[in-house]
Amino acid sequence: MARQVLTLNQISLKGLERLPRDCYELASEFSHPDAILLRSHKLQEADIADSVLAIARAGAGVNNIPVAACTKRGIPVFNSPGANANAVKELVATGLLLGSRGVVEGINYVHTLSGVRDEAELNKTLEAQKKRFKGSELVGKTLGVVGLGAIGSMVAEMALTFGMKVVGYDPALSVEAAWRLSSQVRKADTLSALFTRCDYISLHLPVLDSTRGLINAELLGVVRPDTCLLNFARQEIVDETAVLEALDDGNLRKYVADFPAPALIGRDDVILMPHIGASTDEAEDNCAIMVTDQLRDFLENGNIHNSVNFPALQLERVSGCRLSVTNENIPRVLGSVLSILADENINVIDMLNRSRDEVAYNLIDISTHIADEVLHKMRSMEGVINVRLIGDCA
Repeated sequence: MARQVLTLNQISLKGLERLPRDCYELASEFSHPDAILLRSHKLQEADIADSVLAIARAGAGVNNIPVAACTKRGIPVFNSPGANANAVKELVATGLLLGSRGVVEGINYVHTLSGVRDEAELNKTLEAQKKRFKGSELVGKTLGVVGLGAIGSMVAEMALTFGMKVVGYDPALSVEAAWRLSSQVRKADTLSALFTRCDYISLHLPVLDSTRGLINAELLGVVRPDTCLLNFARQEIVDETAVLEALDDGNLRKYVADFPAPALIGRDDVILMPHIGASTDEAEDNCAIMVTDQLRDFLENGNIHNSVNFPALQLERVSGCRLSVTNENIPRVLGSVLSILADENINVIDMLNRSRDEVAYNLIDISTHIADEVLHKMRSMEGVINVRLIGDCA
């Protein structure tokens, strides 16, 4: 029987093609889908049917998904970190250039000259006015990168090729991310230390309780005069009122962001883009391919790659019959599950267990068929969230 995947946004065909049509049905309406695939659709908990096994977002941020509720229900939420990193990096490069030169202002000025028909007069006017749009070069300037994950590390490398000095700050920097960074990227011990020493500051943080409104009046009060702040991460990490005050007070020279807001629109010292950081054909393809591959591997094998709420876990198949068990991360639950298998004389061929915060996840390959009543017994155990039988057990 084909698995049903509910698609709530237009997903790249290159990604959807990774789900074979003889095994998967894709549609924008299903009453009992096995999985949900989306991009920016705002998903409510009430919209998630009891049949849903997984949710996958073709993008990095998951603030449009009720992740905590999914975790309680044993539903892993997948995303595609890094798949759109190059697209965002290139737009940050654009933002740096727009924030350093009078490009936007110059273009807008040229549009006002549409009534000038004499070329000599036009050239004379441009020559006289171009000094209004003089900027500065990026070479030798210092860029602060806040958040050194997939995108932030690429932005840091890009800035180095521009001849800039780069200072980075990321208290949660992983070993893998650290290996990606050039030795030329200097580390700031605190966020305020970074803000005091940079000409440009680029933000690359997720929206968490700890990052919401992180860029506040206190931080913006210590920046160098003439600083340009760039936000191509998330609107919520910046206190908009604090940004406006910093611009009015002259602490910030320019704010460049991918998140328009009414109070920011129309200001000469603000450059806003219509949330196009990941809006390239290549990024949409990459995100869709990555997330559909992850979704398929979970549905067919129970493996977990790039989940925001479940532990990473991959177990090579050594049997046609596999159990996935999700449980509360408390003692003795897994032992009780294994005891039930032992009581039924079912041999465990291979097994892997991982935990993340309040949830534990287990893959158990077994040697023979398992009866429905045994599965029901497992599902009824205290601490067990769900049990799924994967694959052919014949």
